[in-house]
Amino acid sequence: MPHTPPNEPVELNEDEAALLKEMPTLDGIGQSRREFMVTSAVGGIGLFAANLLAQESALAHMPLAAGAATAPIRAQNVVKVSLTINGKPQSLELDSRVVLLDALRERLGMTGTKKGCDQGQCGACTVLIDGERALACLTLAATLEGRKVTTIEGLAEDDQLHPMQAAFIKHDAFQCGYCTPGQICSAVGVLSEARRGHVSHVTADVGAGTTSLSNDEIRERMSGNICRCGAYPGIVAAVQEAHSGRQSAQTWQFATETQLAAVRKETGHETV
Repeated sequence: MPHTPPNEPVELNEDEAALLKEMPTLDGIGQSRREFMVTSAVGGIGLFAANLLAQESALAHMPLAAGAATAPIRAQNVVKVSLTINGKPQSLELDSRVVLLDALRERLGMTGTKKGCDQGQCGACTVLIDGERALACLTLAATLEGRKVTTIEGLAEDDQLHPMQAAFIKHDAFQCGYCTPGQICSAVGVLSEARRGHVSHVTADVGAGTTSLSNDEIRERMSGNICRCGAYPGIVAAVQEAHSGRQSAQTWQFATETQLAAVRKETGHETV
């Protein structure tokens, strides 16, 4: 930061200007006290700026501590875990505190499982562990030795979508899509629970071998998966169709170019 040369005027507020005007001339020097104060102040500012620049320059040229910028976080209490993820065996060496969500995303590059609240509240990180739904953000990866994990990437078979995935698309059961992987994995788990006769808070006949999923049942069982966009009607419809096998009419369709052109003309918008 360049300092102000002594011959250039220095801006003072009204109080400072009035005080300096009242100062008498220094005896035997030929310089007014006002000039002396201004010169001293400017010199002090210049010295401060010079010192600051020198410090910044020294820091800029100072070598970084060995590996300070790129050193990986050192794992503590490293454990080895062998598990199966989407049908493929995986062996991991990781910190015993690493949760499954971070292992999937950061170590294996499986970013389909989403990090939402990271507190087990939203359900965006739902995966299947041995066929049962679980929250990846609350599951320590070290506890999964020998277990089978299925994420959203492992539901489809080659180019064939899982029936639940197809139903979500058919019923437009998503908007932004961020929570959708967790919603779909949770829905797959719900169907498995119903086949095994698991009951919920709204189950009428708790003695039945299997549970028929009414819309109320689906809402109750899926209540741990939050959709901030509010696509719940489509989600319930998709789960119901995948559960019952009853095909319902698709309530939407892709617009054709002719339809889009008509909308543009009618609204005056270049793009729709």
